Amino acid sequence: MSRDLFLPHALEVAPNLLGAVLRLDSAAGSVGIRITEVEAYHGVGTPGPLDEASHARRRRTERNAAMFGPPGHTYVYFTYGMHHALNLVCSPDGTPSGVLIRAAEVVDGVDLARSRRQARRRSEREIPNHLLASGPGNVAAALGLTRAEHDGRDLFAEPFGFAPASGPVPMERGPRVGVVGSAEAPWRFWIPGPTVSRFRPGRG
Repeated sequence: MSRDLFLPHALEVAPNLLGAVLRLDSAAGSVGIRITEVEAYHGVGTPGPLDEASHARRRRTERNAAMFGPPGHTYVYFTYGMHHALNLVCSPDGTPSGVLIRAAEVVDGVDLARSRRQARRRSEREIPNHLLASGPGNVAAALGLTRAEHDGRDLFAEPFGFAPASGPVPMERGPRVGVVGSAEAPWRFWIPGPTVSRFRPGRG
């Protein structure tokens, strides 16, 4: 998969990421995920109306700097004081847009992914495979992502590995989850299945 995939606006890139496999290596081992749900976001200076849900909607800051960087890199942020989330940066350097990895299927390193997820839970009940990377925070937890270590990293260099979908995948499209006005911006794409988020509207 060429870095050119990430050169267009996130809205064009997002559906092309479905079915792709993202791998992250660490001292503890390797975890691979097959991407099943994504959301597109764009920032200041990009075509179209202002995306109020984007971290880059106003200006470049220390937190969102990776969104303004070169395509094919990561933007990892910490949210709600609880978990990390992974975005893949799109558009030319200096033009902020990105794709949030909202859900995935763990296809490699299932035991490691489960141990990371279980360590964050109070319940000892085993997490089903289809829920290991269901939701942005769970994607990051399963992979072992942190902002300090993985923000702004190149997807095409260690410790990451990235491979395209092996063939066409079924796809649905609809509003982003928890985003006000999302019905007017159907920027969420997903492969139907048990890993995908339940839709909830944003609160005004």
